[in-house]
Amino acid sequence: MSYDDSNIFAKILRGEIPCNKIYEDEFILSFHDINPKKKIHALVIPKGKYVDLDDFSLNAAPEEMVGLIKGLNIVAKKLGISTEEGKGYRVLANISDHGGQEVPHLHFHLFGGEKVGKMVE
Repeated sequence: MSYDDSNIFAKILRGEIPCNKIYEDEFILSFHDINPKKKIHALVIPKGKYVDLDDFSLNAAPEEMVGLIKGLNIVAKKLGISTEEGKGYRVLANISDHGGQEVPHLHFHLFGGEKVGKMVE
C-alpha cells in the first residue's frame, strides 16, 4: 500500500473535509469517528504522510514519534477515558491488508467510555 494524497485523512488534514476535532498540535490531529463502534470512538492521525505504523517507525523523526505517543494520551485525557481520568481505553491500529487497514494514512482508533470487549473475535 502506498501513500495516496487523495485519502480521506489527507483531505481532512488539508481542511477539504470537515471533522469534529478533539485536539490538534504540530504532530497530530484527533477527531471523533463518523461511524462510532463504541460509546467513545476517536481517531488520532499523524500530520506526516505515513501509510502505516511500519512506515512511521522506519521514517518518522524522533520528535514525531514522541508527539504521536504523547498525543494519544492527551486525547484520552480530553475524552475522560485515560487511567487518570476514567477506567481505561483501547488503542487500535490496523496495518495493511491482513490487518484490515482501509485508509492508507496511519491512524489510531481510541475506544472507551464502556467495556470494549474481546480483543479479536
